[in-house]
Amino acid sequence: MRWLYCIHLSFILLLVSHTGCQSHSTNTLRIATASNMQYAIKEIAADFQDKTGIKTELIITSSGKLTAQIIAGAPYDVFVSADMKYPNQLHKQGLLITQPEVYASGKLVLWSLTESEKPSLATMATTSINHIATANPNTAPYGRAAQEVLQSAGMFDQVQHKLVYGESISQVNQFITSKSSELGFTSLSTVLAPQAIQQGVWTELDNSLYTPIEQGAALINRRKELNQDAKQFYTFLFSSEAKTILKDFGYSIYE
Repeated sequence: MRWLYCIHLSFILLLVSHTGCQSHSTNTLRIATASNMQYAIKEIAADFQDKTGIKTELIITSSGKLTAQIIAGAPYDVFVSADMKYPNQLHKQGLLITQPEVYASGKLVLWSLTESEKPSLATMATTSINHIATANPNTAPYGRAAQEVLQSAGMFDQVQHKLVYGESISQVNQFITSKSSELGFTSLSTVLAPQAIQQGVWTELDNSLYTPIEQGAALINRRKELNQDAKQFYTFLFSSEAKTILKDFGYSIYE
């Protein structure tokens, strides 16, 4: 009968171990993050964990998709959006603890890995450019900004047939780095990231051509047991340490 006891004991230990892993995962802060922030937020989250011991899990996609997930009940704790539209929408629906705030302002660039000279709006109309990557303007604020640039420059109708839409800046970057698109609209934070800083050529676009990309952060009223940890991360996002990281990635900061 001893072998039955050993099997029973092993099963209990396995169950306890599995339960412990689940509990650990549950206590990890879940940060819903817009794709343009993927590089900066990793540094901010790592710095935050070093200082507090609080672990974070990053969920990265377009702001519109994250908003739909939050409305559907996704167990996220903090929303780091690419604009204020989506956080304000969640606030109106009573899904946030407090009113969202602007943590940074983003900038738009044209980026190419196939061209030898810096790309420009005029470049897009040339015969050497067949595909122009941009984020979906319906779900990604940087996609909206790109559309505004083309409309402000009077070029939208001229290049509309060349536009290739990604659901987020991350997918746009894949189109550009794989060279399936000769150039594309992406965030300044992307081309300043260590992973991309030596790749291709890019040009920062005139910010008078698009509505300022004021990026908002919010505390989600979903997992109350982690509200205190979430508030710590939210506060850290506005700290001098986080602002330094954001500036390094090309964001404008409101002091």
